[in-house]
Amino acid sequence: MDNMQFLETLKQSFITYLHTGARSNKKLEILHGAISKDLQERLQDDKYSVYSLGYETGKEHKIIGRYIDKAVDITITENDKPVAGIAVKYVMSNYSQNSNNYFENMLGETANIRSAKIPYFQIFAIPDKIPYFDKDGGISKWEHINEHNLKKYIKLSNDNIENFLHTPNKTLVFIVHIQDMNTVATISSKQEYEQFYLHNDFGMAISALDFDFGNTIIYNDYDKFIQKVVYAIKSL
Repeated sequence: MDNMQFLETLKQSFITYLHTGARSNKKLEILHGAISKDLQERLQDDKYSVYSLGYETGKEHKIIGRYIDKAVDITITENDKPVAGIAVKYVMSNYSQNSNNYFENMLGETANIRSAKIPYFQIFAIPDKIPYFDKDGGISKWEHINEHNLKKYIKLSNDNIENFLHTPNKTLVFIVHIQDMNTVATISSKQEYEQFYLHNDFGMAISALDFDFGNTIIYNDYDKFIQKVVYAIKSL
């Protein structure tokens, strides 16, 4: 799966989210399943197995962490022993409300698994412009992703992973631009937002935003990221 195919997968996951709602696993099955299939094909060895929603058994696999056992979004096993995990977060609304929780949870689960000497990776995907829904389903504002939003990821990107076990071995930050035909600004509710994107053709592209990330983060290059994951697994 190259970058364009990954974009198409994100688009299909977004459309499924609009159809099924935020609480449904269907959007995760599309995204996690496609990544898992790609990983399995790239590993090219029967001793490796990949587990996630939407792929093969359709179930997540638990990794025994140092402190707690964790069902991981994508688990890679070698001869049935977990050897790596990937967490996937695809944010589609209300980022500022939840961004600290997302980040803190990621740090905690990474530390738990990496402290057990198992490599852990992170994929974080988000549109560069997303709605902020209020409790009644209205759109109270549009959030535009910028350097301030991502400052914690920029700091994380300069960590030495040998010194900081809460830092993923590699993180993919993938920011997309959803084309809106210049009419999305007139949308004022979650229902209108869903209907607009379900009934109009739209494109999804890699965002033109530019950030100064350090070595632990790969920005807007899925293919490079997944190559690094495969190399790390085969080097164990």
